[in-house]
Amino acid sequence: MKCPFCHHNDTKVLDSRLLQEGLSVRRRRKCSHCERRFTTYEKIEISMPMVIKNDGRREPYIREKLFSGIEKASQKRPVSTEQLEHILNNIERDIQEKNYREISTKQVGKIVMMYLRHLDPVAYVRFASVYSNFQDIEEFVNKLQDQEKNSGISHIGL
Repeated sequence: MKCPFCHHNDTKVLDSRLLQEGLSVRRRRKCSHCERRFTTYEKIEISMPMVIKNDGRREPYIREKLFSGIEKASQKRPVSTEQLEHILNNIERDIQEKNYREISTKQVGKIVMMYLRHLDPVAYVRFASVYSNFQDIEEFVNKLQDQEKNSGISHIGL
């Protein structure tokens, strides 16, 4: 590993620690030339399928984009960043297990809603309202009542 300070090629690993359930490694390093210390992170790179948008466009999967949507739905709710990261990891694992080359935003949205429904009912409702693109309030209420019947959520208040 090249030193980020003096660009010397010889660095020594001082300490290694597993992170994120063993999916990444944090390493403390020391340059043998300038003696400065720095940290590197190693993460498994797994290719995700292309995402097919509602208008038919295809774009690469962007983790930060999905995280942002889930985070917005969970705003001002008793949901920690760690919980959001955990469900995002589970969502990505589910997508990878399907082994698709492409996945639609509808399919991704259904997976997200499944996890949010169990995490926080309000975050679930917020995400569903944006994801489902309802045409009127009645359609939205009907969808929520169906979900309430199917999932046992009885405290939404409809």
